[in-house]
Amino acid sequence: MTLFARTDNRPQTPLSGWQLSSPASKADPFPLYVRLRRSAAACRVALPFRQTAWLVTRYDDVVTVLTDERFTKDQWNVLSPRQRARQRWVRKVPNPFQWSLLDLDPPDHTRQRAVANRAFLPRRIEALRDRVEALTNELLDRAQPQGGMDVIRDYALHVPTTIIAEMLGVPAADRERFHRWSDILIATGSSARGVARTMLAAWWFRRYLRRLIRARHNGPDGDFIGGLLQPDEAGHALCESEATSALFLLLVAGHETTINLIGNGVLALLQHPDQLDRLRRDPELIRPAVEEILRFTSPFEIGTKRFAKEDVPLDGAVIRRGDRVYPVLASANRDEQKFPEPDAFDITREPNRHLGFGLGHHFCLGAALARLDAQIAIGTLLDRFPEVRLNGPPDQLRWRRSMVMRGLESLPITWS
Repeated sequence: MTLFARTDNRPQTPLSGWQLSSPASKADPFPLYVRLRRSAAACRVALPFRQTAWLVTRYDDVVTVLTDERFTKDQWNVLSPRQRARQRWVRKVPNPFQWSLLDLDPPDHTRQRAVANRAFLPRRIEALRDRVEALTNELLDRAQPQGGMDVIRDYALHVPTTIIAEMLGVPAADRERFHRWSDILIATGSSARGVARTMLAAWWFRRYLRRLIRARHNGPDGDFIGGLLQPDEAGHALCESEATSALFLLLVAGHETTINLIGNGVLALLQHPDQLDRLRRDPELIRPAVEEILRFTSPFEIGTKRFAKEDVPLDGAVIRRGDRVYPVLASANRDEQKFPEPDAFDITREPNRHLGFGLGHHFCLGAALARLDAQIAIGTLLDRFPEVRLNGPPDQLRWRRSMVMRGLESLPITWS
């Protein structure tokens, strides 16, 4: 992915060497974002297959992209009748996100979110606390005799994967399989081979979910999947295609962000021993600590794409109607115009109006669950193993390849 510092439609010199989805960039993308914030309100980015988009990096501008009605999630809404006629075939291509919350605008988005939100009501999330605590202790009991573990593979992966799968009723035997598909989809390779691999994983995942939905169409009361298809008091329900897309989104986004949140959080605390000591002295700080982790490490680095419904000026740049736009949450969360000492990790930071879960209509549906998982997983780990430390140099850590996510492939730790 090639970046251009530009404020109009004429490309300037590429910012050489930066590949936003590469592991090297994921290790420390923040110096680049400082340059982008200082250079322009929006910068052009060259995508694979001759596509282009805008990166928006300043806090206020990111808020605009996330909340302004001039930006749409559904590209169909910005096409002319002629363009729609030429691209009508696109609507017929199987797409696991098609008709899902991710790519819809109100009122369809509002209707679907109201149905999916049944799984994430505050009382239902809080009722999971004992289960999350039991699961984290079970995983740490298993690791304790080893004297160390991989935080990602042995811990962070299992907490959200197990919880979200149990919530949605996914059989235990299938959980590793859906994480493998999810991992391929998040990587989103730009080569022809990578795209083919992604499409194949999406096809298998969608096929599996359709079978799961059909098997649970008339599930018992309280069954989440069956409930998606049953009208609620307001008459809201999802058709099979909508339910498939909703489940796909909840399973992928419902555990990928939390894996990164736990892994990135443990790493940030181990690299900032003064903040780790504060948290150990006062475990009640785990709540603001997780908020600072969301700001400082931004596990959901780049918001999903939007499209301009009309020409939108942004401080000298003009985003034209139909242009693709990516709001960079990680950059907004380090904007020096909004956060004093933005590159300092401070678990008592107040106020902390980060955009780690987005904003507006598409604010993360599972934010409360991700917070609960992370607070318990990180807090329990530090409580159980006071002498925990990294097992190896930080510069040898491997980061996952992804456009939108920022997370580690592996985080080896050890304890006395």
